[in-house]
Amino acid sequence: MDSILYTSTFVGLAALTAVMYVLVVHQLRRALEKAPWEEPRRRKVFGRAVISLIGWTLLISALGLSGFLADFAVLPPRIMLVLIVPLITMITLTFSKTTTELLGYIPSRNLAAFQVFRVFVEIILWMAFIQNLLPVQMTFEGRNFDIIAGLTAPLAAYFLAKSRKGLIIWNLFSLLLLFNIVTVAVLSLPTPLRAFMNEPANTIVATFPFVWLPGLLVPLAYGLHFLSLRQLSTHGIVDH
Repeated sequence: MDSILYTSTFVGLAALTAVMYVLVVHQLRRALEKAPWEEPRRRKVFGRAVISLIGWTLLISALGLSGFLADFAVLPPRIMLVLIVPLITMITLTFSKTTTELLGYIPSRNLAAFQVFRVFVEIILWMAFIQNLLPVQMTFEGRNFDIIAGLTAPLAAYFLAKSRKGLIIWNLFSLLLLFNIVTVAVLSLPTPLRAFMNEPANTIVATFPFVWLPGLLVPLAYGLHFLSLRQLSTHGIVDH
């Protein structure tokens, strides 16, 4: 039974990550098709995005498999690399001229609706917890309330699709929920900063494929918020 549950968790995480990034790449392609750019520029932007995504995925997967990230004795912990690089990248991309232009061709409701994936992330975290792979505070049974963002995402996409103020408030609230669980996760790592002493410590995120949680899915969550807020501040509501 344990092996079946672990396999289900593994497959579920891999499938969710793959599906979400296929959707993101598809949305990028659609936006590029609408943008009044020359074809070489479209191909260049799309190619760079896909190559960067694949390259980052392969890199963190290799680091997770090698055990490099699981050394928590060094300071700062090596797992912080997986958190910091995507954050800097997303902030840079969000305020780039190219991204700002493309946001004018992505429906505002889509940037909100995609966040529903966080419901499934919470289910995967809970499945890891019941296998004693993850501490309780990182689940909805503990201090993780991020499932609220996922559950309200379809509602925000439907009922707030025409409300710039409403979407801004929802994005900021959901970002706070994400910040909360990221903080809990960091304080659950076996480092001198550890505040949650219950076992197990949060070490699984340094292993493959769970490294995709901090390396791919968390950046996707805050990245969508960053892009949505940037869109609302520069283009307002986009409904085409």
